[in-house]
Amino acid sequence: MLGGAVGDALGAAIEFLSLEQIRERFGPEGVTDYEPAYGRRGAITDDTQMALFTAEGCIRARQRWEERGICNPTSVVARAYNRWLYTQGEPIEAIKRLDDLETDPPSGWLVAREVLHARRAPGNTCLSGLRAGRWPAANDSKGCGTVMRIAPVGIVAADPRQAGYDFAAITHGHPTAKAAAAAMAVMVARLLDGASLEAALDAAKAGLGAGSDERETRDALAAARERAAADLGAGTAGPEAVESLGAGWVAEEALAIAVYCALVARDFATGILLAVNHGGDSDSTGAIAGNLLGTLYSVGAIPAGWLDELEARDVIEAVADDVARLVGAASARVGAIDYTRYPPW
Repeated sequence: MLGGAVGDALGAAIEFLSLEQIRERFGPEGVTDYEPAYGRRGAITDDTQMALFTAEGCIRARQRWEERGICNPTSVVARAYNRWLYTQGEPIEAIKRLDDLETDPPSGWLVAREVLHARRAPGNTCLSGLRAGRWPAANDSKGCGTVMRIAPVGIVAADPRQAGYDFAAITHGHPTAKAAAAAMAVMVARLLDGASLEAALDAAKAGLGAGSDERETRDALAAARERAAADLGAGTAGPEAVESLGAGWVAEEALAIAVYCALVARDFATGILLAVNHGGDSDSTGAIAGNLLGTLYSVGAIPAGWLDELEARDVIEAVADDVARLVGAASARVGAIDYTRYPPW
């Protein structure tokens, strides 16, 4: 989760710039460190915000199951996304119409963190999908807003493929948006089990199946693997190769770019900088690549300076610790989850 936030923050300043503009402004190597965005260095965007609320929803769903013996995890995560919608300035009256179980203000520790109430270019489909108040979403969007928020599902869910699909469908209706999220969740889960990235990709491919709804995601992942293998052999990995896979505004392209960067990376830093320095959705591809690279290399591989300047680091670490505690991960710090932070709804 920290890796994803670092990638998000590195890409925040250049999200809407072309590769030519990035090089003109920051030099031939592009961005190599945090640049000011939203009034500070190390600023996170809606990508990290939504990943945090995904994690919160997963924790609350587990709490609901343990306390009441019944739970629809998708409904609990949908309520978590409604709390994120509230942080983006949606009136409380509108939130109450979406979710009659909510309190005034919305409940929980995470929604009360003032730092998360900053509006950081939230995705239009995420906003409109939640405002519609029904899921599965009825739109035909395949924006990358499903993939950039889904990594916590790979940590927690017993069936990450299905959960990734279901949670994506809360806001996005296009099959590719859901298939790409499911593939990402499977990859994170397999990496956490100790699989190589190649093996995690194989598992994601197997989980996608052979149907037409999954074709775009299968093809995008195959293109990423093929390009990575060629560029590793020729030593030609770079922004132009990244851009050959797309711009990252849609789900399968964002996932493919992140996978390519993880495959060719020498370490966390080289992979994450490659993932943001292109003329597309730099913060989202950085966030997704950061999720993969962080899972592969662990937090110790992230340059300390990037962690030191990362906005909301304390909030991200607190939620990540609680997710780790939830699944009994060895990385969890001593102590139990404070469930008063996570009411079971």
